[in-house]
Amino acid sequence: MTVHPRNKLNDLTAPEWITRTVSVFVQRGLGSKSGEAYYEKLHPAPFSFTDVTRFIEFFTKKGGRVLDPFGGVASSAKAAALLGRKSTSVEISPYFSKLARNRLEKELPGTLAAKLYELICGDIRDVALPANKFDLLLTSPPYWGILDKVDHKAKQERISNGVMHNYGDIKGDLSKTTDYEKFVEELATIFTKLADNMRSKAHAVIIVGDFRHKAKYYMFHSDLAVRMELLGKWSLKGVKIMYQKHKRVFPYGYPYSYVPNLHHQYALIFQKTADE
Repeated sequence: MTVHPRNKLNDLTAPEWITRTVSVFVQRGLGSKSGEAYYEKLHPAPFSFTDVTRFIEFFTKKGGRVLDPFGGVASSAKAAALLGRKSTSVEISPYFSKLARNRLEKELPGTLAAKLYELICGDIRDVALPANKFDLLLTSPPYWGILDKVDHKAKQERISNGVMHNYGDIKGDLSKTTDYEKFVEELATIFTKLADNMRSKAHAVIIVGDFRHKAKYYMFHSDLAVRMELLGKWSLKGVKIMYQKHKRVFPYGYPYSYVPNLHHQYALIFQKTADE
């Protein structure tokens, strides 16, 4: 089958388009034994490039441009390059920025791939980006403080293996914001300002998860989505649930109270509102 001539969004055929609109999918990941998982495992909150390829394929055409304002270890940049898209990734941590560069140089084939990505070490709030440039904003923003706590998971999966369980001590790190409401407001403001860097009718896919902090459950995905719409530059188009089937189960709350093992994330899908 061929791409419909009226399809200006992506390069998918009708069957490919339809299957990708299902609101739930199982995250594949790379598997613990994959050589390509090395750099992803060094980050405390990674997403696999194999999982975000479906978003890049749906919301861009070949040659399109992807922006990741919280670049981490460059999963979105790698996925974009493998799909023939250009990308710009901004990461505030010098440590993770270095890992990202090392990863792309090692894992992407040939010198041509280097022309497809731009890596910037800095705070997205201070980085000057061109206006009306990008087709897709794709990112997983920092979590609010929860990575700083040391629980069963942090001990068994991170600390015991000698890898970082949080983002480190970085000036400007949003996860260090003490007040949750201020944290959500700052994130929503960042995404609102980045709308000016997106092309008309461009999309944003923001991958987040709800979380517990002490005794309270925070519906982070809902709080962020509501605040972003209120600020006026983005319209929520839908939510895709990403089931993390591979995650381990921990005895949270046992035997006193119900504490969920959160084995899913949300992909919040927005579209830029009409330009004034």
